[in-house]
Amino acid sequence: MSLSCIGRQQLSRLAIATTLLTGFTGTIHQSMAQAQAAYGSYVGAGASIGVSSDWNGEGQQLGAVLAARYKFLKLPISLRTQAFIGSGSTAIVPTVSYDVPLTWQLDAYVGAGYSFATGNNPSPVGDRNTLVIQPGLDYALPNSNTVLFTNAVFAFDAYEGKNEKAVALQGGLGLRF
Repeated sequence: MSLSCIGRQQLSRLAIATTLLTGFTGTIHQSMAQAQAAYGSYVGAGASIGVSSDWNGEGQQLGAVLAARYKFLKLPISLRTQAFIGSGSTAIVPTVSYDVPLTWQLDAYVGAGYSFATGNNPSPVGDRNTLVIQPGLDYALPNSNTVLFTNAVFAFDAYEGKNEKAVALQGGLGLRF
């Protein structure tokens, strides 16, 4: 009888320890999942260059780009916005992208959206409001909150008076949140 009491005590201690350990590791997994909720989201700045031009030869300019990405948890989808700031022009380009993780730190994506252009001169993505396609890469630097981003924006029917597309290339640094 005393042997079975010892066995029962050990068994109940093992059950209590297992319950506590399972609850503890469940808390760790839940914390890790919560930490990943904004993984990949960032704001950043960089440079942009327009590689196409309108009928006056304008649009091939170097400018600044402000970028933001919001990465949805558990979905391979992000909301992105870029603001192109050039000499006398601005364009805001919001897109929705489909993200493909290539490694733990590297994502490739392709997005579709719309360019809202303002100003007297063409921005790197033209001087008309138009549809855009945006392929790109995001690379999270290891052990930091820094992201390197690079992409291209193809804007269709982007120039006033000329039915041509505009192409802009940009890259920069972002800070993950």
